[in-house]
Amino acid sequence: MGTESAYLSKSEASARMGTAAEYLVAAVCILATAGELNVSTSLVDDEGVDLVFHRRGSTATLAVQVKARMSTGKHFQDGRILTDVSVKTFRPRPGLDILVVAVDVERGAIDTAWLVPSPVFAEMVAIPTPRGSCGFQRL
Repeated sequence: MGTESAYLSKSEASARMGTAAEYLVAAVCILATAGELNVSTSLVDDEGVDLVFHRRGSTATLAVQVKARMSTGKHFQDGRILTDVSVKTFRPRPGLDILVVAVDVERGAIDTAWLVPSPVFAEMVAIPTPRGSCGFQRL
């Protein structure tokens, strides 16, 4: 497989895995709250919002950008979680949290998760890279 086709194949699989992780998060949250928490997805992800959570009978919502890392990845196997956010879509604000999840692919389950308010996340990440993303790392 050529370099370009390997990259395209990886990107396609990566997008699928990321979407699957978002739905896994949504399902786990609904199940863990016995249906008290509801989750909506975005039709368009141009504002960095993947899921919107709200509790039954309440008008309060929480927008969440999910950053998933898979157990099959090298960094995960080394005991590190690395992720980044695009400065094009990341706008820290109240009501937006970043959810970094480590997904155990074999079990189809969330291994570890960090829910970080976006203003706090903005203080934690490194300065933007030349590609326009900010990095986050947990050991």
